[in-house]
Amino acid sequence: MNPLRLRSIDHTGMVVASLDESITLYRDVLGLPLVHREMLTEQGVEAALLNIGDSHIELITPVRADSGVARFLAERGPGLHHIAYRVNDIDAALASLSAAGMRLIDEQPRTGIRGSRVAFLHPKAVGGVLTELVEPATHR
Repeated sequence: MNPLRLRSIDHTGMVVASLDESITLYRDVLGLPLVHREMLTEQGVEAALLNIGDSHIELITPVRADSGVARFLAERGPGLHHIAYRVNDIDAALASLSAAGMRLIDEQPRTGIRGSRVAFLHPKAVGGVLTELVEPATHR
């Protein structure tokens, strides 16, 4: 049995220049309910989650010029940043991926939005897509 066990898509991360303007678009025009907004100081971003089905759209904007998201925005402009998959046990998932020789950005989980535990896989290891694993703080 593979300990990775991707459960579902947790969210799709979108880098935006203005969180307030983007929330207005996604909530008021596209009709997605805003369910959470949080400053992630360690990562240098502010993020908002909007529900879509059993998943989320995560809008992310930099609050520090030295953050990875700020560099992304400066180099590429706003747009799709990453895809995130839910896992039951992020430690087991990372151990499995490491044993398989997968290139990891995070060898240990860090704290994500709403107290989740998250880790990123290097885009070069996943077909050019920045990929995040998410172990929710409370399993859904």
